[in-house]
Amino acid sequence: MSEERFVTQITPKSEDFSRWYIDLIRRAELADYAPMKGMMVIRPYGYAIWENIQKLLDRRIKATGHVNAYFPVFIPESFLRKEMEHLKGFAPEVAWVTHGGDDELEERLAVRPTSEAIIGFMYSKWIKSWRDLPVLINQWANVVRWEKVTRPFLRTTEFLWQEGHTAHETYEEAQEETIRILEMYREFVETELAIPVIHGRKTDREKFAGALATYAIEALMSDGKALQMGTSHNLGQHFAQVFNIRFEDRHQNLQYVWQTSWGVSTRLIGALVMSHGDDSGLVFPPQVAPIQIIIVPISVGNWKETVLPVAKELKDSLERAGLRVFLDDRTEYTPGWKFSEWEMRGVPLRLEIGPRDVKNNQVIAVRRENKDKIALDLTGIEQKVKELLAEIQKAIYEKALAFQKENTREVSTYEEFKSLIEDKRGFIKAFWCGAEECEAKIKEETMATIRVIPMDQEKGQKGRCLYCQKEAETVAVFARSY
Repeated sequence: MSEERFVTQITPKSEDFSRWYIDLIRRAELADYAPMKGMMVIRPYGYAIWENIQKLLDRRIKATGHVNAYFPVFIPESFLRKEMEHLKGFAPEVAWVTHGGDDELEERLAVRPTSEAIIGFMYSKWIKSWRDLPVLINQWANVVRWEKVTRPFLRTTEFLWQEGHTAHETYEEAQEETIRILEMYREFVETELAIPVIHGRKTDREKFAGALATYAIEALMSDGKALQMGTSHNLGQHFAQVFNIRFEDRHQNLQYVWQTSWGVSTRLIGALVMSHGDDSGLVFPPQVAPIQIIIVPISVGNWKETVLPVAKELKDSLERAGLRVFLDDRTEYTPGWKFSEWEMRGVPLRLEIGPRDVKNNQVIAVRRENKDKIALDLTGIEQKVKELLAEIQKAIYEKALAFQKENTREVSTYEEFKSLIEDKRGFIKAFWCGAEECEAKIKEETMATIRVIPMDQEKGQKGRCLYCQKEAETVAVFARSY
C-alpha cells in the first residue's frame, strides 16, 4: 500500500469500484495505511465492527463446546520443516525472525502464518488417551503473511482472525466437526452480516496445504467477483503423523488423532463494505454496525433548551434497551452535513428531532438502506426501533440475496462461459470432469477459478465438462475472485 492523501470525496461505485472501496474505507475511518508496506491500522470505527463480529461468533463457537486459548506468535523453523507440504504452501509468505536484539538466533523463527505446526507440537504433549479427546480449542489472534499485492481488510501483511484447532478419535468425528463449523460460518455470515453465501468443498488444487479436504463459504461482492469468507479443513492425520500426536484407544492400541482447523478473519469487514455499500457510502447491517442509531437534533431557535434535553433522554432510553446509539449534538456542523456524514458511515437508522417533533412527541426515523422516512411516537419507541432494525437487517440480506440469484448462471459451453465471465462476472455453475488440467486451463484462459463444489449435488446427474466436454457428474461454481 502506497502513501496517499487523505480522501475527502468518494469515487462513485459505478465509475471505479476499486477506488470507491479504498476511498470509502479511509473516508469512513475504518482503516488507514500504516508506514510499513502492506500493513494497515484498523481505526476505532472499523475495530468496533470486529469487536461485534468477535462477540457474536465467539458465542457460537463456545456454544458448540469449544474453548479459547492462545499460542505463541513465533514458530521454530524446524516445526515448519517437519511438514514440508505445509511449508511449501506458505513459504513465499512467511516472515522470519533471525535476530534477538543484536544476537543471531540459533534457529530462525517464523512469524505465525497459521498455527497448525505449533499447536500440533503442543497437542502431542497433551493428548495421551482417548479420554483426552476431543480437544476443541479456538484462538483469536493476529497472523502475518508477506503478501505482494495488498488491499485493506481483503489482503494485508498482518490481519486478525480466529482459528479453531480440534483433535478427534475418528475420521467420522473430524468430518462431522468440519461440516458443523462450515454450517456455523454460513449461518453466522447470513444472519449477522446479511451476506448470502454458497458453501461447498474446495478442489484439491485449491485446498489448504496439508489438508485432507477443505470446505469454504463464498460470497458474491457487488462488482460480481467472489470473496472467500471462511474455511473449514479436515486435516486428516497428516499433522498428527508429523508431530506424533498419538493416543491409546479404547482397546489399548496406539492411534493417531484426526484433526481439523478452521477460521475467518477481518476480511469479513471488507465483505461488508463491498456487499452492501453504495454511492452514498457504507450500509451496515444493524447486527454488526458500530452505531445502530444516530440521533440528530435539529438546531433551530432555542434548540439547546427545547430539543437537546429530549434528544438526550431518547439516547439514554435506547441505550438502556441495549442499543448502540450516538447523539450528534456538535454545534460546528449543520443538520444537513450530519445527515450526509452518518449516511456515509453506514448507520442503519437516523432519528431526527426538532422543535415541531418535540411538540408532537415524535421523531422522524430515516432508514439508511432505502432512505424511507417515517414518524415514530416517542411513547414505547424502544420496541418500535428494535422492530425497525430487525426489518432493516432482513431487507439488507434480501437485497444481497436477490443480487446473488440474479448473478448466478448455468452454462454448458465454454464460449458462453468466457463471454459471461468477461461481461457479467458473477457465479457460474457448470459441469467439471474433475481433471486438474481442465481446472488449470480455465484459470489460465479466463482468470476464473472453481470457488466450491456445492454440497447439494444431485445424485446421478450427468453432463459435459465445461472445458474438455468429457462426461462429467460434478457441478462446480466458477467465478473471478479477490
